Amino acid sequence: MKIAVAIDGSENALRAARHAIELAQLYAEATLEVIFVSDYNKVRDERLLSQSEESLLLKRKQKLDPVLDMALEAGVKAKMTMLKGNPSQEIINYVNSNAMDQLVVGSRGLNAFQEMLLGSVSHKVMKHVDCPVTVVK
Repeated sequence: MKIAVAIDGSENALRAARHAIELAQLYAEATLEVIFVSDYNKVRDERLLSQSEESLLLKRKQKLDPVLDMALEAGVKAKMTMLKGNPSQEIINYVNSNAMDQLVVGSRGLNAFQEMLLGSVSHKVMKHVDCPVTVVK
């Protein structure tokens, strides 16, 4: 079973990662793919604020390492995938083109009005991927 979890370093994403790891533990041959998407607009801001390319990579690594460590401790095979672009579109494209069996994403907890105005990555992804999606609050 191929399970993907999309993370951004937030507490909601860590909860989603914990759930994905628990799910992967249920299947002996399960693999977990940890997906991190750098938003082009945010990357530009991060580059301006960061002192070097190495410090930018370190910041991203700090967001991913806790999830990879949790998977390792749980005995789950995990790999990391870093993408660049619009988070919802990149997640949709990657999950659909890699035939994932399950996607787990966190929810920021937007109310209906905020979601209508802003949209949400989890909502957009849920509507367009070809596999079951679990949204963790």
